[in-house]
Amino acid sequence: MARASTRDDVPTALDKPLSNLFRDRNIKQQGLPAAELVNVLEVDGDAGWVDVEGMIPYDALLDATLPHGVAPRVVPQLKSITVGGAVAGIGIEATSFRHGLVHETVLEMDVALPDGRIVACTPDNEHADLFTGMPNSYGTLGYATRLRIETMPVKDFVAVHHRRFSDPGEFFAALDAAFDDDIDFLDGVAFAADDLVLTTARFVDQARETSDYTFEEIYYRSLRERETDHLTTRDYLWRWDTDWFWCSRNLGAQHKLVRRLLGRERLGSRFYQGIMRWNSRWRLLETVERLGGYRRESVIQDVDVPLATAPDFLAVFLREIGILPVWICPVRDRSAFSSPLFPAPADRYVNFGFWDTLRFCIGYPTGHFNRIVERAVTELGGIKSLYSSSFYEEDEFERIYGGEAYRALKDRYDPTGALGELYAKCVRER
Repeated sequence: MARASTRDDVPTALDKPLSNLFRDRNIKQQGLPAAELVNVLEVDGDAGWVDVEGMIPYDALLDATLPHGVAPRVVPQLKSITVGGAVAGIGIEATSFRHGLVHETVLEMDVALPDGRIVACTPDNEHADLFTGMPNSYGTLGYATRLRIETMPVKDFVAVHHRRFSDPGEFFAALDAAFDDDIDFLDGVAFAADDLVLTTARFVDQARETSDYTFEEIYYRSLRERETDHLTTRDYLWRWDTDWFWCSRNLGAQHKLVRRLLGRERLGSRFYQGIMRWNSRWRLLETVERLGGYRRESVIQDVDVPLATAPDFLAVFLREIGILPVWICPVRDRSAFSSPLFPAPADRYVNFGFWDTLRFCIGYPTGHFNRIVERAVTELGGIKSLYSSSFYEEDEFERIYGGEAYRALKDRYDPTGALGELYAKCVRER
């Protein structure tokens, strides 16, 4: 795979059937073969780690680790996310309040470089700079072919508790206090400015009965319908995948008849991504909207702000953007090393996830609503993920995302620019 990246001067990317990126690309890139890098190499539950190849999706990884009584410390929300992708593109879940982001659970990795070498990277060897630089690099420094990541012991079931709030200040105070509680999972959802749900969960050995949100019942609706719940561990870890959080509603897939017609196997992120990619390619909805004098702007973002400014961000977001629901996931910065391309905004911070489109009369400039989000995040001391559209000026982008450190990494590991530039890839969409 590494040798393939040296074939010509065309920027390269991985050749894979699905992507969890939500930005269009203006040029066709040469695809590097990666389909075979999907194996679990070793599980050592006693030592607390698993060795995997970089393109293995998390559902396959979880299938391999659960029989050993362990799971990755952070399992991102969607089954199709790959381990390498979660490191290069930032991964998060409800265990992040304790274990941090996915890349903070990595012990070592092998990285394929564009010159054909594969180098072993650890926090303290000669390639420590690449180890710390891979998070948020989006394949512009190299590709992780093997990773050793931390695991945690798990039990068969998860007991869930939902607590409702009408005041955002009280919600975030309770979320802050929950960082120190004896729990295993912590996240929340804002359904409105005066309707927020904080969810805590923990592993348990037994459950009298369990809920099933993989077919006709919908998980996010249960947050306001139940105070307590029990799920199998597998179903809990994939609770958001069946309905793509709540985004399946945009495809009509929350109607019971539609769900029955689709069947259990089609309800999930992979199927929805296929439909969205098809629509993005042919732009049918966009054409219809423009004929009626309207446009839509995708506001699909995950942003991180310090816990101290989280209430302010939510207020600005609801006033200026208004997309609901909003996923709220707390994160603890537990890095023993600094990630120069994605510096943590605080020791305790909050991820806000919102994924929808806004319909408006033609007249707003391109990226109008996303720019509002970016300004608010910057003003409140935060940082946003780069998996979707970004509109930063280049100097601001380099200031936020470690431009000086990135340049040093490019000079050492990709001096010819074979893998492209981060700004060009994430902002210019090349």
